[in-house]
Amino acid sequence: MSTTLTQSSIKSLPLLHQGKVRDIYDIDADTMLLIATDRLSAFDVILPTPIKDKGAILTEIANFWFAKLGHIIPNHLTGINPDTLVSDPAEKAQLGKRALVVKKLKPLPIEAIVRGYLVGSGWKEYQTSGTVCGIELPEGLKEASKLPAPIFTPSSKADVGDHDENITLEKCASLLGQTLAEKVSSVSLRLYKEAAEYALTRGIIIADTKFEFGLDAVGELYLIDEALTPDSSRFWPADQYVVGKNPPSFDKQYVRDWLEASGWNKTPPAPILPDDVAEKTSEKYREAYTKLTGLDLVV
Repeated sequence: MSTTLTQSSIKSLPLLHQGKVRDIYDIDADTMLLIATDRLSAFDVILPTPIKDKGAILTEIANFWFAKLGHIIPNHLTGINPDTLVSDPAEKAQLGKRALVVKKLKPLPIEAIVRGYLVGSGWKEYQTSGTVCGIELPEGLKEASKLPAPIFTPSSKADVGDHDENITLEKCASLLGQTLAEKVSSVSLRLYKEAAEYALTRGIIIADTKFEFGLDAVGELYLIDEALTPDSSRFWPADQYVVGKNPPSFDKQYVRDWLEASGWNKTPPAPILPDDVAEKTSEKYREAYTKLTGLDLVV
């Protein structure tokens, strides 16, 4: 039986950082333990209601993509079994499929967002200015329209409780340096295009996604954090896609929509999710895994 994990407690290892979803523990100079909890963040606020099996599902989806896209860019996985790091049964019980041992890398100070469809904040901006993150688009596009080509639209990284903000390509270059910024843009677009093409064969449209990258000691670029999961992407069922409206999704947009309708002002504390909304969200995460991989996930 799986149990919900809202916050990990691995006392045998020093806690390095607690993010919106992941808890990170120090192992040694080169590696760290990453645990994906069942916390859910929406509008950059951590919700009080956990989503059953979410951490394990996200980790398994990310692992699937890391393997599938490893020819494009190396990733932060080490292949070390997390169970070998702890001996206490209570600590081992918090690991399972939600835990990874990853390389220690220097995270880049941006989030690399790729948009393939006009939706969300991009649609709102387009309606007023005909642009998305300052990039001019053709006239006459509708909500959920497929863009002529995917676009790279980076954002700043916010602290827990703050909001990420879209930044210009010029600002991205000033933060990373021109050469690295161009590489991040090129790799992000390649990752998205290949993943989107595959997902479409499995009945899923990846409308947009967010990547995170890090550098090793010699400056090599790695894909880190998670990749192409329902937490970092908009997944739409291809058979329900209609231009002109936001399709139902496999991702946390279901929760976002409920929160928007609730009248919540998007500042802490967030409201408690009804049981049926939390359960439906868990089902959508699991459905996304099964459609992408063709496998049933046993947690």
